[in-house]
Amino acid sequence: MTIKLIASDMDGTFLASEDHYDQKHFAKVLAQLKEKGIRFVAASGRQLENLQELFAPMADYGLADQIDFVGSNGSVVATHGELLSAVYLTPKQIQTVLDWNTHNPQSNDNLIVLAGTRGTYVSNHATKEVQAMLSRFYPNVTQVEKLMEIDDQILGVGFIWPHEEVQKYVQEIRNLFGSEIHVTGSGFGSVDILPKDVNKANALELLQKHYGIKDDEVMVFGDNSNDLEMLKKYKQSYLMPNAAAFMHEEHDKEAVAPNVEAGVLKTIEEKVLD
Repeated sequence: MTIKLIASDMDGTFLASEDHYDQKHFAKVLAQLKEKGIRFVAASGRQLENLQELFAPMADYGLADQIDFVGSNGSVVATHGELLSAVYLTPKQIQTVLDWNTHNPQSNDNLIVLAGTRGTYVSNHATKEVQAMLSRFYPNVTQVEKLMEIDDQILGVGFIWPHEEVQKYVQEIRNLFGSEIHVTGSGFGSVDILPKDVNKANALELLQKHYGIKDDEVMVFGDNSNDLEMLKKYKQSYLMPNAAAFMHEEHDKEAVAPNVEAGVLKTIEEKVLD
C-alpha cells in the first residue's frame, strides 16, 4: 500500500479533547511521513485560521510546511503557503436560510452563526458564554445587529441543536432545500449549511490534483456525518471507535484506538509507518 496523503477530521477524531493533541507524538509521526513524502491534511468544520493556529507549534519542529488544510467542511482548501479554493454562499441562499429559521427557531437559543472570510458573526442576543464557546472553533467572533448587512463573504451558516436531534434537522433542511445547498452535521450539536457540492471529499480532490495524488494513495479518518463523503470515497478510510452509533452503521472499518488514545496517530504508525 502506497499512501501519499493522509487527511483527518479534528474534533472527535484527531484531537483528544478541545484543542489538545500530543504535539511531540504528532511531530514524530509527521517527521516520518515527511521522509516518505506523505502529506498530512487537517480536514475540519473549523475555519482555516483556527486550524492554522492549532498546528502553529509544528513550526518549532520545522514541520509546518508538511500540513495542508480543508476548512469549513470543504469550503476552503489551502496548502501551507497558498489558498487553493474558497466557495461562498450567495446572499440569496443566506436569506433563504434566515427566512426558514424565522419560522423554525428551534435551535439552542435560536443561535445562528455566519462563518466569513474575515470573521464569524452572531446576532446580538448571543451571550458572552456562547461567544466564548464559539471562539474555540471560529476566529474573530463578532455580534451584529443585522446578519444580512455583514460586509464579508460567507462560507457557511451554522445552527446548534441538542446532539441527539442533529440528524433530524439535517434531514429536514435537506428535504426543504434539495440540492441547492449542502447540509451536514459537524459535531457538538452543530448543523452547517454550505454551498452546493461542498464537502471534504471534493475538497481533498483539489489537493490531490495539486500534488498529483490518486484516490488509492489517500488515507482518511473521521467520526461524524460531515466526514461521510470522504469515508465512503477512499478505500483506506477509518472511522473512530468513539463515533456515534449511526456512523458505525454507515462505515465498518475502524481506527485502532479512539481519539482520546491518539487513535489517528497509532493507526498511521501501524498501517503506514510500521
